Amino acid sequence: MRNQILALLTACLSLTAVAQPDKQLTDATVSKAKIESHIRFLASDELRGRDTPSPEQRIAALYLATQLQSYGVKPLAAHPDYLQPVAMKIQSRPQEVAVTYGDKSFKGSENSLLINGANMDAQAEAVFLDFGTEEDFKKADVKGKIVFVRAGSVTDSDPRQWFFLGSEKRKRAAAKGAVALVEFYNNPQLPWKVLVGYLRAERATLDNEATEPPLAHVWLHDVTAKEVGFWNTKKKTKASVKVAGMAVRKFTTYNVVGYTEGGDARLKNEYVVYSAHYDHIGIGKANAEGDTIYNGARDNAVGTVTVLSAAENLAKHPTKRSALFVLFTGEEKGLLGSNWFVEHPPLDLRKMVYCFNSDNAGYNDTTVATIVGLGRTTAENHIKTACQAYNLTAIDDPVPEQNLFDRSDNVNFAKKGIPAPTFSLGLTAFDGEVTKHYHQASDQWNTLNYSYLYKFFSSYVYACRLIGNAPERPFWKPGDKYHEAGIKLYQ
Repeated sequence: MRNQILALLTACLSLTAVAQPDKQLTDATVSKAKIESHIRFLASDELRGRDTPSPEQRIAALYLATQLQSYGVKPLAAHPDYLQPVAMKIQSRPQEVAVTYGDKSFKGSENSLLINGANMDAQAEAVFLDFGTEEDFKKADVKGKIVFVRAGSVTDSDPRQWFFLGSEKRKRAAAKGAVALVEFYNNPQLPWKVLVGYLRAERATLDNEATEPPLAHVWLHDVTAKEVGFWNTKKKTKASVKVAGMAVRKFTTYNVVGYTEGGDARLKNEYVVYSAHYDHIGIGKANAEGDTIYNGARDNAVGTVTVLSAAENLAKHPTKRSALFVLFTGEEKGLLGSNWFVEHPPLDLRKMVYCFNSDNAGYNDTTVATIVGLGRTTAENHIKTACQAYNLTAIDDPVPEQNLFDRSDNVNFAKKGIPAPTFSLGLTAFDGEVTKHYHQASDQWNTLNYSYLYKFFSSYVYACRLIGNAPERPFWKPGDKYHEAGIKLYQ
């Protein structure tokens, strides 16, 4: 009888443990002291701003991998050391970029800029394909030819999107055997002079040569659309593209990746991605105090540590769905680590049902958490509930003109169709309270409000638990920009 009573008590205690509410499980692992200690290390002067690439960024990656291991987060079979290699390259400004066709000649940064590619000298037949859409390329034979297109698209005037659209056009051109791609650029939102200043310096890019030939990709300044007019009347002619004097240095940097298996026999096959970038911008111009280290406490040690907090919690108390933790390299260089991840996924993308990204510029309101894309997915109420539990109000993007959704790592998942908002510190305007620390040497660990961060981190972890345990998988709301991509991915 005594043994039966003991067995009954043990069973009751086990059921109580299983039935613990998600908020109670959140409170069991999140602490202000742990938050501060992680941020203090990642944003320390010793890590010199975690630039991509740098020895200090490598130290940060190893620190993060060690933390995941200590929590009991498992490594993926493809990356047993928790490190996903990301191939990158730094290319110097070429001494010469020249494009000719007909009796026209374009040279130098005055009207020609190299976007991608290596030294080359090609003369070939040219073909004009309007905006270079997938449909435009389907209709044309471009093998061995130089392709000319208009930059951007009919519907998208955001110059930041033009870089992405150009990349897609370059992939199409390379896949069909073109020798070069030239785009006519005329976007007043990003003047040519500003573009030249941005692109003339050395810059890091992904090294995709193993899967994508180093096709020369040039932008030509066509402010009045005069050159587009030329091609509208003359579809074919001879052309040449020459790139000379460019040096390339290749290197490897790392995403940090691990997972915990879900507790439900069916839902464990669905993975929720919890992500943030851990890099920053390194060493920069000295401020008034002579400080040259851009520590990146808000951007993005805070985001990195939210993911660490979720990893510790979900490794100890798994949700029904599995959890995939990803800390990206190279976000500050153009979302490079997340781009590489979705193009080289260690798991089938169709298993990744949601991406809950965390990224920050700064904060000016400690009563809210700003979730960029809050109203775009069906997980909206889970996130609102979690924030409310810690006396925060979840708000959506208050500055849509900044296009924040498409400026963080979440967008690379969204483009594939994976629902992906970004959980950010309380920002109600992109004002002086934010910009005084954003990408500045003053963004240090000891300038943060840790009482607010405790509520912010707890809200994130609680939301992770609610999303991971929800009976229905989250998805885009109908009519969203990426809804159709989601339908296509998961069909």
